[in-house]
Amino acid sequence: MSCRNTENPDSVDFQWALVAMGDIRQSLLPRDVLSAAKELLYHLDIYICNMVQSGRQPPQVDSKTLDLIEEFILHTPKDRNSPVRRMSALQELQLLEIMCSCFQEQSRDTVRQLMFSALFNLQGNQADESRMALLSKLVSMAVAVGRVPILECAATWLQRTHRVYCVRLAQVLVDDYCSMVPGSGPTLHNIHSASPRFCCQFITAVTTLYDLTSDELTPPMELLQMIVSWIQDDPRLVLITFLNSPLSGSQPISSLDMTPLGGLIRWCIKAPLAYRRDKKQVNDGSSDSEPDTARLFSALHLSVLQVFMLLPNILNEKGLFGRLALLQMESVATLTSDLSRLLDQADKHTHAATGNTHAASQLALDRLAQALQVAMASGALLCSREDLRAICSRLPHNNLLQLVLSGPVMYYNNIHTPPLAYSPHAAHSPIPAHPTLPPHTPHTPLAAHPAPHAQYPAQPFMTGMPFPFRPGH
Repeated sequence: MSCRNTENPDSVDFQWALVAMGDIRQSLLPRDVLSAAKELLYHLDIYICNMVQSGRQPPQVDSKTLDLIEEFILHTPKDRNSPVRRMSALQELQLLEIMCSCFQEQSRDTVRQLMFSALFNLQGNQADESRMALLSKLVSMAVAVGRVPILECAATWLQRTHRVYCVRLAQVLVDDYCSMVPGSGPTLHNIHSASPRFCCQFITAVTTLYDLTSDELTPPMELLQMIVSWIQDDPRLVLITFLNSPLSGSQPISSLDMTPLGGLIRWCIKAPLAYRRDKKQVNDGSSDSEPDTARLFSALHLSVLQVFMLLPNILNEKGLFGRLALLQMESVATLTSDLSRLLDQADKHTHAATGNTHAASQLALDRLAQALQVAMASGALLCSREDLRAICSRLPHNNLLQLVLSGPVMYYNNIHTPPLAYSPHAAHSPIPAHPTLPPHTPHTPLAAHPAPHAQYPAQPFMTGMPFPFRPGH
């Protein structure tokens, strides 16, 4: 039996909703575990529909209902003397099918979101482990059978939940579709078209999970190929959560980042050194493994830079250019610290491949410089050159990075409002407009504006890239 909607206030279903959910416990106790769970889902649907129709603000499921969910769906004993109710594997599969049908048949998104929250919002108690286990299986099934309503609800859950639990869900999906069942990758690949919101949050979660600090935290090749394909097909995909978030909304503490840009940049910059460290990954039987990996990260790096180039227009349309940092200074500082350690390790463990190691190190530094330059120019990273020089001080010399660090002072034209989501340790007041430059001929720019490194002319490294911080001549 699937859950049913209640549209007619005079119906028996609607009258049932007027009865407190806590009063049905005695009727559920004699039932077997599957029947009790199914009956509770049915009444939960009615209860939430009635709550939404009544206009109660804010719509919130009461504690007695949450207790019933923990007892009869998550099977957490109400007290020590209560018997432990457990489902067989077959019963659990049947429950997952019932839940899929329940969310699929419910036409109102508000009701679906409230029901999903009641079932899976973490409460900080012993039932949370059961919640996570059931949630992971439900979302994995939704991916397999294309249940978009559940994926949409899961996207909201990923946006509001502590990142520790988000990466656990992401790990289950990667294991299910990239490791355990060969050939199941295309099924996960389809979430791009089924639910772009969920796909965006999934990318954010996996880039948080796989930080390339160890072999186990290096993304599988199939996952990497998937993400590169998604972003190449639709660069705006990684901005969907940001584009759909209200301007006044604030991110919950310790939640995932609003976009996966920081995690994707970390992958691209650390990859040349991290994948050389992981010898088993690149030499597992195919001599083409390392070049394929290099090409994928090169394509990903280009795609991420192209995403940054979309931001000026988007931020200007929202009135947020120079006010909202999509790439936080703290994450950049952490990245440069990690990169410094990787470079030190590469120097210590260098054997015969000295030239290759040097090339990999310079590639990582080149990518860091490119990402910093484009992120600042696009308004995604709000910081001064002094801030950058401080966090990059331990990195070895790199020509392109030196050029970026010695560039002109950053300022934002026509921006006189305080920054939003600004890095706490770099929270400067708005930088005043650049003073008017004295007239000079085009042939003497270096004489009028000497640079710390005269051998590197101050010019953008990507043609056609707007640089709003550069004064006009």
